[in-house]
Amino acid sequence: MKILLTGATGYIAQRLLPVLLQEGHQVICCVRDANRFNATQFPTANLSVVEVDFLAEKTLQNIPDDIDLAYYLIHSMSAQNGKFEEMEATCAINFKKRVQETKAEQVIYLSGIVNDEELSKHLSSRKNVEEILSDASFALTTLKAGIIVGSGSASFEIIRDLVEKLPVMIAPQWLKTKCQPIAIRNVVEFLKGVIHRKETYNQSFDIGGPDILNYKEMLLRFAKIRGLKRRIGIVPVMTPKISSYWLYFVTSTSFALAQNLVNSMKIEVICSPNDLDKTLGIQLIGYDDAIRLAFDKIEQNQVLSSWKDAQTSNLLHKGLTQYMEVPVNGCYVEVRRLSIENEEQVLKNIWKIGGKQGWYYGNWLWEIRGFLDQLAGGVGMRRGRKSDTEIAAGEALDFWRVLIASKEQKRLLLYAEMKLPGEAWLEFKIVKDELVQTATFRPLGLLGRLYWYSVFPFHGFIFGGMIRNIIKYSP
Repeated sequence: MKILLTGATGYIAQRLLPVLLQEGHQVICCVRDANRFNATQFPTANLSVVEVDFLAEKTLQNIPDDIDLAYYLIHSMSAQNGKFEEMEATCAINFKKRVQETKAEQVIYLSGIVNDEELSKHLSSRKNVEEILSDASFALTTLKAGIIVGSGSASFEIIRDLVEKLPVMIAPQWLKTKCQPIAIRNVVEFLKGVIHRKETYNQSFDIGGPDILNYKEMLLRFAKIRGLKRRIGIVPVMTPKISSYWLYFVTSTSFALAQNLVNSMKIEVICSPNDLDKTLGIQLIGYDDAIRLAFDKIEQNQVLSSWKDAQTSNLLHKGLTQYMEVPVNGCYVEVRRLSIENEEQVLKNIWKIGGKQGWYYGNWLWEIRGFLDQLAGGVGMRRGRKSDTEIAAGEALDFWRVLIASKEQKRLLLYAEMKLPGEAWLEFKIVKDELVQTATFRPLGLLGRLYWYSVFPFHGFIFGGMIRNIIKYSP
């Protein structure tokens, strides 16, 4: 079967894709920027990639006409401009128009559970998208989920941040809100299970796990599984804005996403009864087991996708390609070179940089810089990295975005997503038994130049120490 997979670089699609390929389907992945999609991890002729921006209608002509089915896994909840409802509606309209021109019989849409008359902007937008897609020539199957629990999921990582960082929490009232979390493994089983099941055509199903919990219970049960003692006090005085800042500074979420999450968390998301799990033969996984499964993947370094890779500035919307050619004119450039003896080990060290490993020198200074960036509304150092040993173009790496990660070229190129009066690149490359480390900064106006000279004194020991330790480090 020929399947169109939208949102192919997103958390859900990255989990669904290998399952579809294992089933023998031919999958066409829609991405805004092909450079951000790591197709090499799926060595099969059944995978193809097309560049499509659903906000730019003309690009949808790249979608082939002979598809049998399409997944709609697009959302813009973390959009920085606050207009995600308009963006989601435009994407849905453009998608519907193009897919109706193809041979697609069914569209499968993953939405959010809606069971309250007063909806958040996030849930209202999801409902609006469903209404747009339902008025079409193809059959629509809508699956609605609440909190999704899995390694790398937004919900899991936010809960993990709260539990592992805060022995005592003073939390807002929405921690009393009930929800029905579902394991990512079950979500993928539902998404796969409804393929061309005619009894699901033009139907909507809530999907959730067997447990109904409030957010406080979820935090405490997470803590118990991790062997941590935590105390949570709930106060009535936290406004939605204060709650959003609380999430923003304690967890790795962006402020835009924190606002939308808080507005959604005030509303109960409990499944309306249905027998879809029995119809598809799906064994629902409880919350505790979902947490354990997530940590099994983390400990084995097998996290397939992370929501943090989609948390960014406007870089991903513009595309990685235009940033991959590091500018020369009008830039400040600092180049350091050191001879190396063990090329293989140095390359491994480069590939481990950031995240838990840190930056090989002055990690506390990197953390301070990240905190200052967070105060300014930037991403800070909270995103870490998806894998401790492997990295691919398009992934987040602390406050950097990976532009090029080529072991064949022995080159890693990073672009800064922190708040800066200019643009910054950091490159590591092995050339003829030398490690070449290059920092490039293109200033924006006078403020950019003042910024460069203010931080330049720190470069001497931070960048100098970093390149020396990358060469010397041996685990």
